[in-house]
Amino acid sequence: MSSDPMPYDHLGEALATDYFMVREEFDDAEWDRFIATRRFVDEEVLPVINGYWERAEFPFALLPRLAELGIVGEDIEGHGCPGMSPLACGLVHMELHRGDGSLGTFLGVQAGLAMKTIALLGSEAQQERWLPSMARLETIGAFALTEPTHGSDSVALEASARRSGDTWILNGTKRWIGNGTIADVTVVWARDEGDGEVKGFLVDTKTDGYDASVIEGKGAARAIWQADITLTDVVVPESERLPGARTFADTANVLTATRGTIAWGALGHAVAAYDTALAYTKQREQFGRPLCSFQIIQDRLVKMLADVTGMQLYCMQLARLQSAGRLTDTVSGLAKLNNTRRARVVIAEARDILGGNGILLENHVIRHMGDIEMLHTYEGTETMQTLIVGRDITGVGAFT
Repeated sequence: MSSDPMPYDHLGEALATDYFMVREEFDDAEWDRFIATRRFVDEEVLPVINGYWERAEFPFALLPRLAELGIVGEDIEGHGCPGMSPLACGLVHMELHRGDGSLGTFLGVQAGLAMKTIALLGSEAQQERWLPSMARLETIGAFALTEPTHGSDSVALEASARRSGDTWILNGTKRWIGNGTIADVTVVWARDEGDGEVKGFLVDTKTDGYDASVIEGKGAARAIWQADITLTDVVVPESERLPGARTFADTANVLTATRGTIAWGALGHAVAAYDTALAYTKQREQFGRPLCSFQIIQDRLVKMLADVTGMQLYCMQLARLQSAGRLTDTVSGLAKLNNTRRARVVIAEARDILGGNGILLENHVIRHMGDIEMLHTYEGTETMQTLIVGRDITGVGAFT
């Protein structure tokens, strides 16, 4: 096993959370990715992120260093991407979300959705055009699937694509599109008027008719800008249609490949809250004693640790199954359902343990409390994941 090459003050905290010693499952490369990302979060993200969150401002200043970490592109092989293992990818997402849900979501959109779509469904020419610059964060990507009236039933999307010679004409509206206002290229999903099937297109956001505006008033993930997008007779060359995106099933395959990272992200939020609560109870005194000396506090901390540890084990098995090519949408869905649900509990406990101090941004917990609500909802709500897994274990669909 490799060791951290430089003194690192927060390394002990990372290992303290690892109660079931899952660290022993990491190889040297995975450990190095974990430590590099953790150091970035502790030294560069946490000191500044509260301000960005409070101002609802995207942290552009952090992107150059994020690019230097060499993690953008996750498990994609070639085209300047890092080709990390599933475990390394998960650890990176966990750590970024431990720092901030907005930054973690940015990477999830950039690499997990936009880049992964191009890697899985794009032509070699499209991959070579877009992926290297996206891995360097010189090009920002977005993924436009959800619509104002189609969230959980995104399969029924209404955005249209009409073939016109060597071009396609796109019309429709999209909502909750991460990076939509800052992207250089947006993966747009639209229904072909010719055969009725859903297809994917790479839209240069400078194209006439592409209009994106920031959704304001969010109480979660305030440091990432989600967008309302209107497409009005947007002309896209046939060369920018994704050849591997022929039906909605291809869209769903991308989501299956990325949904597991949400379970890792939820784990990151929970770890942040647990670490904060544990440290707080050791230094905060009430009635002449540290909080951690009271039985009720120890009871709550141990239950939080049990949840965090269970979430870790879910994530480790996700990585193993993905490495073996055995990861399914139902397994990813169950892990997402479990981890976002348990993370909400852990964060709520931490917020309560901190008392009035729990609502101060300086203690970070309230930010995680807001941000976990976004993870709990996107890429399939708990209700939708329950129905999908329920159908799998019973053989009976109960959607209607």
